[in-house]
Amino acid sequence: QVQLVESGGGLVQAGGSLRLSCAASGRTFSTDGMGWFRQAPGKEREFVAAINPSGSSTFYATSVKGRFTISRDNAKNTVYLQMNRLILEDTAVYFCAGDPDGSYLHPGDYAFWGQGTKVTVSS
Repeated sequence: QVQLVESGGGLVQAGGSLRLSCAASGRTFSTDGMGWFRQAPGKEREFVAAINPSGSSTFYATSVKGRFTISRDNAKNTVYLQMNRLILEDTAVYFCAGDPDGSYLHPGDYAFWGQGTKVTVSS
């Protein structure tokens, strides 16, 4: 059974940083692309960042490019999202997703999802 477990969310002031982690189990992690999505209250789930199985290619939403960095440690079966210079608009529940089939950019591309971790950015 595949499990993705996110951690690292919390309350942070605007301009601050957080690092999210997503620990995977139940399948061969090193062969899966991984992605981060977020969903703010009343809004649709949106793409944040993605990484290919080896970590050699990364993809970012325009809104986070230059501020967020996705990375992975295949030895630890973990993918990370380093979030710097956080702004109020980054407030959302952040979800980790795995095993994309397609473009990496759409929620429907992914087979597996974590339960989410909440990030709140305050002024």
